[in-house]
Amino acid sequence: MAKKVTKKIKLVLPAGKATPAPPVGTALGPAGINIGEFVTKFNEQTRDRMGDTIPVELSVYEDRTFDFILKISPASSLILKTLGIEKGAGKAPSQKVGTLTKKQLEEIAKTKMPELNAHDVEAAMKIIAGTARSMGVEIK
Repeated sequence: MAKKVTKKIKLVLPAGKATPAPPVGTALGPAGINIGEFVTKFNEQTRDRMGDTIPVELSVYEDRTFDFILKISPASSLILKTLGIEKGAGKAPSQKVGTLTKKQLEEIAKTKMPELNAHDVEAAMKIIAGTARSMGVEIK
């Protein structure tokens, strides 16, 4: 028989650099799972994606064991990484921080496609372009 899930926890952590300190410790402590074990497993699985921020969906079971699913980095993180900048614009419509080409936009859309609510790459590109515009990034 399948184990019963008692809690679902969502976190966004830097790849390969999770520590038991907050926010990990404060989120997982009340769930009663072994924080050190989670941190070790997470860091092992994300070592190849260093520099990215990774969303994690953690399922905690009755017997205090857990499973987790690694998601694709947020679109905003992928855009920042592609442009090589720290952060987006503070005043997005008037302030511009960079420019994405159609080719770069398509690459980001293909990477993020499995998690987007889009039927094809063109629709995914529109979603990513919207995120880019709200960050003060132009599309050319």
